[in-house]
Amino acid sequence: MTGKGRELADMMERRKVDILCVQETRWKGSKARSIGAGFKLFYYGVDSKRNGVGVVLKEEFVRNVLEVKRVSDRVMSLKLEIEGVMLNVVSGYAPQVGCELEEKERFWSELDGVMESIPTGERVVIGADFNGHVGEGNTGDEEVMGKFGVKERNLEGQMVVDFAKRMDMAVVNTYFQKREEHRVTYKSGGRRTQVDYILCRRGNLKEISDCKVVVGESVARQHRMVVCRMTLMVCKKKRSKIEKKTKWWKLKKEECCEEFRQKLRQALGGQVVLPDDWETTAEVIRETGRKVLGVSSGRRKEDKETWWWNEEVQDSIQRKRLAKKKWDMDRTEENRQEYKELQRRVKREVSKAKLKAYDELYTRLDTREGEEDLYRLARQRDRDGKDVQQVRVIKDRDGRVLTSEESVQRRWKEYFEELMNEENEREKKE
Repeated sequence: MTGKGRELADMMERRKVDILCVQETRWKGSKARSIGAGFKLFYYGVDSKRNGVGVVLKEEFVRNVLEVKRVSDRVMSLKLEIEGVMLNVVSGYAPQVGCELEEKERFWSELDGVMESIPTGERVVIGADFNGHVGEGNTGDEEVMGKFGVKERNLEGQMVVDFAKRMDMAVVNTYFQKREEHRVTYKSGGRRTQVDYILCRRGNLKEISDCKVVVGESVARQHRMVVCRMTLMVCKKKRSKIEKKTKWWKLKKEECCEEFRQKLRQALGGQVVLPDDWETTAEVIRETGRKVLGVSSGRRKEDKETWWWNEEVQDSIQRKRLAKKKWDMDRTEENRQEYKELQRRVKREVSKAKLKAYDELYTRLDTREGEEDLYRLARQRDRDGKDVQQVRVIKDRDGRVLTSEESVQRRWKEYFEELMNEENEREKKE
């Protein structure tokens, strides 16, 4: 993930990906942050040189997050509420083939624990690098996988199949017949294997209409992105329109303030003292403000974290992506060197763009007007770092999430009846 956050957001935007599980992030920390274009990354890692997992969400789903569980630097999960449907997204990164058996067993134990904590009525999608081959064909395992794997199964792949049977899950990749190029998730040198998988509950497999490997992207060097299209059966709610706000902040400028005063006096018939009817007066003030000061567009503001994402950087990344595609098709030394050179050029362009953008930012922050920008950026950074933006739902006595308005009100009623009527320890002693 180092230096690739904005590039990853750009790829998700182009490919229309709403939720993405990432592994081997190699970011130390346990928090959330914006990576640009409205996308937010929730991540966890304990070492900047190995492991690390995360989940990236599109802007419209960020407010739907109810809970984030960071189990280890190999397993984490998010719970989202989407139109009354509970969706759990799990990101996993299994130990490699050469790792100790104890480490592998610890990973599967952590993943089992996450699955057991999720109620059976909730949707679950696991996106993970399992570092194993489930193999082609499904003889004896028809209930958890399809026929369209890659090559032969190994011990680590058998662990994936055993987990799917244990938790009543389905290995989604293997159910869709694709060309081998769209099934291979890992390419390195002459090796072409399938180690990255998407799993869901067997009962929800009918909600997935397609699953394949996306080729032609250069964000990751060896792994390829696996995508699936999932349609949740929900009761669609009418979305509220974004309110266009009057630009009252323009009154800080003397010329705008004077123009507003004049127009307001004209609208009030030249009166210096405001009328007693406040409702009428307030409407006149609002209408005058809209005409003189203007209103906002209602669209999302430019992402202040990625001012440096300019045309030069985007052009360099586009050339790198084309070079990667060319090398995948024709693995000559000349194509490899071209791709390596463009990788280095992208890093230089990103560094130059960031340096220029931050120099301009620091110059503006030194001004009097920049003080307000400083506090606004601090508030934005604080909001972006929080896992849960707002409390949308509550849980019942058994830990199940309540979504309907009636059930939430009933639970609050029960809670306050117990709180107000039960004796506490101090009163019992007296």
